[in-house]
Amino acid sequence: MTNYDDIRFYNDDEVQQALKDYVKHPMIKALLQFTFPDIAFAEIEKKVLACHSIRDFQTHVIYLTVQKVLEKSSEGLSYSGFDNLKKDEAYMYISNHRDIVLDTSLLNCVLYESDLKMTASAIGDNLVQKPFLLALSRLNRNFLVKRGLGPREMLKSSQKLSEYIKMLLLKEKRSVWMAQREGRTKDGNDHTQQGVLKMLGMAKNDKTVLQYLSNLKIVPVSISYEFDPTDVLKMPEVLAKRMETIYIKSANEDFKSILKGALGNKGRIHISAGKPISADEMHKLEERSGSVNEQLQLLTSYIDTEIHRNYKLWPANYIACDLLNGDNGYEQHYTIKEKRQFERRLSRRIDVKNALEVNSYLLMYANPVINKKAINENQL
Repeated sequence: MTNYDDIRFYNDDEVQQALKDYVKHPMIKALLQFTFPDIAFAEIEKKVLACHSIRDFQTHVIYLTVQKVLEKSSEGLSYSGFDNLKKDEAYMYISNHRDIVLDTSLLNCVLYESDLKMTASAIGDNLVQKPFLLALSRLNRNFLVKRGLGPREMLKSSQKLSEYIKMLLLKEKRSVWMAQREGRTKDGNDHTQQGVLKMLGMAKNDKTVLQYLSNLKIVPVSISYEFDPTDVLKMPEVLAKRMETIYIKSANEDFKSILKGALGNKGRIHISAGKPISADEMHKLEERSGSVNEQLQLLTSYIDTEIHRNYKLWPANYIACDLLNGDNGYEQHYTIKEKRQFERRLSRRIDVKNALEVNSYLLMYANPVINKKAINENQL
């Protein structure tokens, strides 16, 4: 695996040393004390150093961290569709992406509880610039996606990433998670970037791209938060995009989003797994298209449809849609009390006199309803 040293996660024989190196780092120490609030740090340290593999660390520490996050900042996590997956299979999970850290952490909790293989997960190298963050990500079986490269370096990096993912899935039989797009969806309008699938297909060798991708057993996953604690943090970028101006991130913006996403109120959370995209389905898509570009377009549309169809809609989504439309078309999906609570949230978080800001905020919550409605209309 030496070819992948610059992007891979830790091997199990490297875990102990990494834990010894970082267990007392102030940020990791704070994370551990959050997870085990009633235990002296000397005892916490013993628990951590008793971990001899990534699975040990994930199940004895990180799983408990995520449970504590859910307990303090949500009204619970539910899930569906995972009973259709096989215990010993490795799957390529492709999901919508709303939260930098939680999306993949919650998915792995669900996989662990469902007795399915947990994932190796992609993370942008821009998010782990600090050594302790890089170590923590490698302890959580994250592998790096290189960002900010020139065209030639990007092509080489994508080829390497594709080969690495192929090795994990087909040789190591390790499930993999990737977001459907680079970066989080800021406006609630979840769509797969064709470039993600193009990168995955670069390791196809002599197969057609869809024949190869069918071997990866792609599972579309929908992650739905009742409330996005980072909605206000996403607004400046959403507004910049709508006004067609360049948005420049502030120095600690991603780190603030990670903390706010973990500790802010999320309400209820639901994760839904679609069925693995079968070889037959891939063959049908291939027959309907000509060029590789058309094939990938059809596959992105198929994944989008599955993510939108399985997305769990909450009262807030329907309320936002009605406020956006100025009617009560979805009033059967929420109560007057829930509507008032959402309106209070709106007035506390943005300038309600700014029409563009109000419209953008409402769209953030309404877009999942709009996307699901479009699927239903297309099937009529």
